[in-house]
Amino acid sequence: MSMTRRDMLKFTGVSAAAAAMTGCGAAASGAAPHHDVSKAPKHQVVIIGGGFGGLTVAKQLKKIDANFDVVVLEKNDRFMSCPFSNAYLGKLNGLNLGTFVHDYAQPQEANGYKIVQCEVNGIDRGAKVIHTTKGPVKYEILVMAPGIGYNYAKQFPSWSTEKIDHIQRTAPAAMIPGGEHVVLERLLRNMEDGNVIITVPAGKYRCPPAPFERASMIAAFMKKEELDGKVIILNEGEAIAKGAAFKESWKELYGDMVEHRTNCKILDIDPATKEVHYEQTVFKNKEDLEGVKTKHVEKYQVFNFIPHNKAGDVVAMSGVEVTADGFGKVLMNGCSFQTKTDKDIYAVGDVVGHAIPPSGQTAVWTGKECAKEIAHRLHGKSYSVESVLPFKTGNVCYSMVGDKPEEAIMVTHDFSWTGQVIKGAGNVPKDEKTGKFRSKGIAKATHDWYQGIMRDLFS
Repeated sequence: MSMTRRDMLKFTGVSAAAAAMTGCGAAASGAAPHHDVSKAPKHQVVIIGGGFGGLTVAKQLKKIDANFDVVVLEKNDRFMSCPFSNAYLGKLNGLNLGTFVHDYAQPQEANGYKIVQCEVNGIDRGAKVIHTTKGPVKYEILVMAPGIGYNYAKQFPSWSTEKIDHIQRTAPAAMIPGGEHVVLERLLRNMEDGNVIITVPAGKYRCPPAPFERASMIAAFMKKEELDGKVIILNEGEAIAKGAAFKESWKELYGDMVEHRTNCKILDIDPATKEVHYEQTVFKNKEDLEGVKTKHVEKYQVFNFIPHNKAGDVVAMSGVEVTADGFGKVLMNGCSFQTKTDKDIYAVGDVVGHAIPPSGQTAVWTGKECAKEIAHRLHGKSYSVESVLPFKTGNVCYSMVGDKPEEAIMVTHDFSWTGQVIKGAGNVPKDEKTGKFRSKGIAKATHDWYQGIMRDLFS
């Protein structure tokens, strides 16, 4: 019996994924053993989270002053990048898991800070102690860079813990570093004809363009593999980040293969029958505040269910003030990355309370500015983030939309201080020659950006 390209893809993917991801995303578990807090090690700066923001703070501090005592607490045993990972799902040429997975030994050796693999299970602000699965750690200054968490429990209060675990295994969100990306890739690789459904959650969530880039890359994969089906986006709201650019790309590259449905509230998911139950509200016009609600059931081959997001759990453990929305962004102390609640705690990345877009590049920018604040403080000097604002292109975010040829779109954000928050103003440029949003040049810039930011983090 001869093997088709699809069969070969299924066969080779299993061993590659297993080899690349062994141990990735595994966090230490269980309660921390009893330790004498008085004997706990104390460090000048302790950073919780070894992602884009946390590693940037650590590197920049050691770059400013090699004598700074900096420790990163990270639950995973290796780094996996979420930015650019949708291109892996699209099976773009030359990409594999090794493109996105990096070891933590390299940046430690290159920059001189220390990473401790452990899970944080409590923060005592009064005693300035972090309780971890490897014992307590004392800090002079704490930086929270925990990224996001999923809020299944609040979104679906009737779901049991077992059901939530089952949904995470069979309809992975793949918005947090770790094995979820591998699971989603396997589901796509093994799928037959049928639809792929992607959800867009209400409220703040990690990387607003991510679900729409993912839809583009999965459509490219299905087209390349000659799979009969659609990519259906169930959006809890109406907005599409980089909307005009994505819509143009979908129409011209995939016809009716990508379908975007608005105001769709997920009611339930049945992995056994591969069905999602949702309620869609259709409004007549802007004055119609109630709309007409209809319930639907949609079958799927693969379901990428992205639930409501929330700030990483360590934010709640710290007890600092947060926004009243479902996400819980950290309230900041003016034009700063110092928290409003505690002068000895800072925050960077997805959890900051400023009005800047959550992205890998934004996390790096916040990390650099936070490091300057802390370094000046430790040196007995003052520093204000306001001194660098307005900041042109504080964020640049690329989204791959096509394959053969590879094409991408982008958005840039200029940062400014409003007197209340740091705010980002976005711009989605068009190619001057073609008049289109997407181009092969932006695709090349996407590759270059990713390679550059990885070099910066890991060397």
